[in-house]
Amino acid sequence: MIITQEDFKIKFLTMQETQTNNLLNKKVGAMLVATGILSRVMALQEYAVQKFEITPEQYLILSIIMDSGTELYQRQISEITYKDRPNVSRILNILEEKGLIKRIEDVNKRKIHKIAITEKGIALRKKIQPTMYKLRAITTEGISDEDLEKTLQILEKMQINMKDKVTLQI
Repeated sequence: MIITQEDFKIKFLTMQETQTNNLLNKKVGAMLVATGILSRVMALQEYAVQKFEITPEQYLILSIIMDSGTELYQRQISEITYKDRPNVSRILNILEEKGLIKRIEDVNKRKIHKIAITEKGIALRKKIQPTMYKLRAITTEGISDEDLEKTLQILEKMQINMKDKVTLQI
């Protein structure tokens, strides 16, 4: 059997595409999980060294509330973080016990509360923020702004591809 140059080119390109897809199938999920785990462990260790009174997960919720510029509903926090309501409720209870957030009764609905950050919460976030910047700097060391931007664009596209194909219990 004689293989023409064109047949070889098509076979080679198909093989490359298959290898790329296999690589992506094998690596993307594992790399995302591993990166997330390393990031969380690094943050937990630094929080322990700094003796912060909250965890990185609690800091994330505190930051989301503060960055929103307004009060948020628990459901909104769940949607932003992709965390289920019981998990967000547990975190909010801890933050409230520490005086870092407060629940404000919604005037239109009796059992629904808006979540607002307190002055103590704002102060704690400002105290922790330099550590978070330091951790981000360590994580992104040697990576250009262009590469980071491209990575974020790719991750956003992946989220868009998956979002309507899953049912989240939020």
